[in-house]
Parts: sequence; structure tokens; C-alpha cells
Amino acid sequence: MTGWLLPFSLNIRQKVIVGLVVSIMAVVAIAAISYYYLHQIELKQHVVEIADDLSNTTLEIRRYEKNYLLYGSSADLRENLQYLQAAQRVLDNLVFEGQKLKLLPQFDLMKKALGAYKETVDKIASLSEVMDQADRKKREALEEKLREHGKILVELSSQVVVYERQRILEILRTLKTQLLYSLSIFLVFGVFLTFIVSRKVIKPLEVIEKTTLRIAQGNFRPLPVLNTRDETQQVVTAFNRMIAELEKRQNQLVQIKKMSSLGVLTAGIAHQLNNPLNNISTSCQIVLEELDICNHEFMHKMLTNVIQEVHRARDIVKGLLEFSRVRDFSLNPTVLRDVIARAVRLVASQAPPGVEIIQQVPDDLILDLDVQRMQEVFINLLLNATQAIEELPGQIKIAAWADEARQQAMITVEDTGVGIPPEALDKIFDPFFTTKEVGLGTGLGLSIAYGIVEKHRGTITVESKPGEGTRFTISLPLPPKSKPEPEVLAA
Repeated sequence: MTGWLLPFSLNIRQKVIVGLVVSIMAVVAIAAISYYYLHQIELKQHVVEIADDLSNTTLEIRRYEKNYLLYGSSADLRENLQYLQAAQRVLDNLVFEGQKLKLLPQFDLMKKALGAYKETVDKIASLSEVMDQADRKKREALEEKLREHGKILVELSSQVVVYERQRILEILRTLKTQLLYSLSIFLVFGVFLTFIVSRKVIKPLEVIEKTTLRIAQGNFRPLPVLNTRDETQQVVTAFNRMIAELEKRQNQLVQIKKMSSLGVLTAGIAHQLNNPLNNISTSCQIVLEELDICNHEFMHKMLTNVIQEVHRARDIVKGLLEFSRVRDFSLNPTVLRDVIARAVRLVASQAPPGVEIIQQVPDDLILDLDVQRMQEVFINLLLNATQAIEELPGQIKIAAWADEARQQAMITVEDTGVGIPPEALDKIFDPFFTTKEVGLGTGLGLSIAYGIVEKHRGTITVESKPGEGTRFTISLPLPPKSKPEPEVLAA
């Protein structure tokens, strides 16, 4: 059982090495077999050439045999004997080659037939030209025997040629079949190797590539770790550690930006708290002065005023605490107007006199929001807008509406500030990029806002011309029709 599991416990490098070694061994084996068959074809082709020579020589023997028997010319007899000697040499060469190729046993028959033929020719040649009746019968018998031996020689030489040519064709067919099987095996192996590479290398790399794009959009969900026991598992594990570290750093940057925003808001918040505290102090002094008169209706009015101012101060502090608190990302149905109104209240004190903040947000526009983070988006945009307005009077307008055709909620934040240079527009959402002077901006506000909007499955874009103000447009998906009751924020 362990032997079957062993190949699957190899890492990718080992699998690639094993695959290459197997491929090289297969190529070498196929090359060796092909070379062997080609060598056999070469040898057999040589044998066929020799056998053809033997066949041609045999035909010449028969030709001079017929001439001698017809005309009795001694010249034809000499030619016949010379070709017999040549046939003997060719046959000896053929037998020598045939020993290497394990050819047919017909060679022994050919040697015997050739010997018998020569012996018969010698007997015919030994007869005198003047013959009696008995000698003529003997010659006729020898001539008949000579024809039979000659016929056997021709048939045997033809058989050798035919047999060796058939063997060449068989080897060629075997070679073709072997090459076809080899090609099939290589195709199967190639498909298997492609599957392994795709599954073990390409697909994980595609997942990692998509995850990097997802991380760039602010989604830090880790990758599932498969128990592959190879480099892929190690890469995914290391990648998840990197994701966790990036998310940790991102949260730290968000918190740093929050603290930076709180520092900017501190003076305005102090001013907002000072008003209710002054009202409380004044009401308490009046009550103390009028305590002897003890007008209950007047006292009730003053104390009610104190309670209202306490609630007002509490709401200011509560909004500040809600903004600074660290929470997990969570989407809930929320009235958009409440989120924007709370952000405006926190930023309003930062707007210089002469800057008007206009809200055009419908009361019934409900979206799936993480309230704290979306409030941070609006605070960053509003703070940037207030800082961009240098000439008074100025105006900041927040508008929102539902685009039912696109199933999107559209939110715009416009100001009448100095605008953004064209060369900075492409980099405006990059981390640590800022057009403000040193010490006035961290370069994180818009980058964090971009990430938060992306996390809400939305988009944020910017339009601006120097001297004509800036407009940020946020697009967020509308929730399905049937949703639970929206979260209502405290005033």
C-alpha cells in the first residue's frame, strides 16, 4: 500500500525530475528498439541483394544449360560451369550472412541442389559425342535430372528472396506499430503531466493571482490550505501568513488614521462640548440664585434644560467613541442619512465660517453598511473638502439617490475648493500619497476610504479640475427588496 502512495507524496520538484527521467528513459528505449529494427532491415536488405544475385546467377546457369543441351556447344558448358562457381561463392556469402540472421534452412537444400546439379553437369560432359542407344537413354535421363535440379535451384533462390522481403515488411509493420504505441503512450503521459502541472502549479498560481487582486481591493480572506505535502502547500501557507500580516498592518494603519482624524477633530469637538457645558453651567447658576424663591415651574424648566444639554454632550462623546472603537467588519441594513448626518456633526466644527455643508439624502435610502467604517469614509471626504476650500464663501454638498436601473446607490461629495492637479488624479487613492503640505496629511485617508468602499462591493471615483472643485462619487449595491428592519442610529 505504501508503494502506491509513494508517488503522490513527492513534492513538485521531485515529480518533475521523475517525469523527466521517465521521459528520457522512454525515449532512449524507443530509440534503441527502433535502431535494432532498422539495423535488422539493413542486414536483411543486404541479404535480399545477395539472394537477388543468386537468383540471377541461377537463371544464367539455366540459360547456358538449355543452350548446351540444345546445341552441345562446349563454350556454353564452360559458361555454365563458371556461373556454377559464381553461384557457389554467392551461396557461401549468403550462408555466412544468414548465420547472423537465422535465415531459412533452405540454404542447406540449395547447397545440396547446387552440388547435385554440378555433379549431373559433369556426368553429361563426360559422355562421348558418339553414343549408342544405351548412352543416349542415359544422357536423356541425366538431362531430365539436370532440369529438375535447375528448377529446384530457381525455386529455392526465389523463396529466399520472397521470404526476406516479407521479413522486411513484417519488421516495418512492427516498427510502425511500436511507434504508434509509443506515440499513444507519450500522448497519455503528456495529458497526465499537463493535468499534474495544471492542478499542482498553474491552478494554485491562478488562485494566488486572483487573491492578490482581492487583497488589493481590501479583502483579506485567506486561501484554503490543501494537504498536498509539496511546494504548493508551503506557498499557500506562507501566503496566508502574509495575508494575516497585511490585514494586521492594514488595521493598524486604519487605527492610526482614525487617531490622526481624532486629532484633527479634537478642537472642534472641544468647541462642541463647550457649548452644552456653558449652558449647563449657566442653568445651574440661575437655579442657585433663584433657589430661595423656589418657583417649581421655573426650576423644572432649568433642570430639563440641563438634562437636554447633558444628553447633547453625551451624544457628542458617544459619536467620538463610536468612531474610535475597533470593531469587526459587519454589514447591516442601515439608513444612509443617519450615517452621513453623524459624520457631518463630527466634522461641522472643522468647517471655517462661511463654508456651508448641504445634505441631500433621502430618508428611505437603506443600504447594507458597516456603520463605523462607512462613517470613516464620509469623515475623511468631508475633512478633505473643508481643507480644500481656501476662498470663502464655500460649499460642500453631499447628495445620494437610488439608481434602480443599475441597482446601485449613488453618493456624491462635492466641494468648491482648489481642486486636484491632473497628474495627481491617478495616484489619489495610493497609500501615503498626499497633495497637502508636510505635517498636514498622512496620505492614508483616501486609500483607506477606497478599501472600505471596495469591501462594501462598491466603487469610488474622483473628478476634479484645478480651481473648479472636486467631486467624489461612491457607488454601492442596493439591498434586495425583502430585508430586515434597518439599524437606526442615535442622533
